Amino acid sequence: MVRNIFHGSDHIIEKPILGQGKPYNDYGLGFYCTESIDMAKEWAVGESSNGFANCYTINCKELSILNLCNKEYSILHWLTILLENREFDTITPLAFQAKEYLLESFHTYYRKYDCIIGYRADDSYFSFAQDFLNGAISIRQLNRAMFLGKLGQQFVLISKKAFESVKFTGYEVAYNSDWYRRKVSRDKLARREYFDSTKNRFEKDDIYITQILREEIKPDDPRLR
Repeated sequence: MVRNIFHGSDHIIEKPILGQGKPYNDYGLGFYCTESIDMAKEWAVGESSNGFANCYTINCKELSILNLCNKEYSILHWLTILLENREFDTITPLAFQAKEYLLESFHTYYRKYDCIIGYRADDSYFSFAQDFLNGAISIRQLNRAMFLGKLGQQFVLISKKAFESVKFTGYEVAYNSDWYRRKVSRDKLARREYFDSTKNRFEKDDIYITQILREEIKPDDPRLR
């Protein structure tokens, strides 16, 4: 199966190189793409700078792909990978204990795969994850929050085999006058919907991190789906 993927950047990247980039991205070192060229253009621009949506094809036939959006995984598997790679402010005892428990119970051996499909933790979405760790929102509310603003999913290359399977097909210029406004609007929409109490009401069956810790809930618990 051949996929079309796009990478937003401030420069043209004809040959992605394994091992380059920031190690503290959502899934660690990797080449972060999307299957939406519009989203790549949003990611590419700065407030006062244009960017490029680099275009690629990747043959996935021989690649192992971890899709964290499949039903066999819960949002806690995604969050645990995030905890392994991103810096969270676990300043409360609850958040610190929650981090320890998730790392112990929901760890996924994601590095054995060639590619990962999963959510992208932009600033707003990262703050939603922190709210969950601090007991402010339930797992249902966290699940819902990840779809606010329609940020979409990212497709991440993490192995040598994946990097060897990707082919550059060109690029499109992303103008900040068009795409930065869209990026800001998407973030504002997500935050506005997140804080809309009529859409984010408490439900009696909601599960919070305190209950997960108290009952030692495990990944196979159907209540997490």
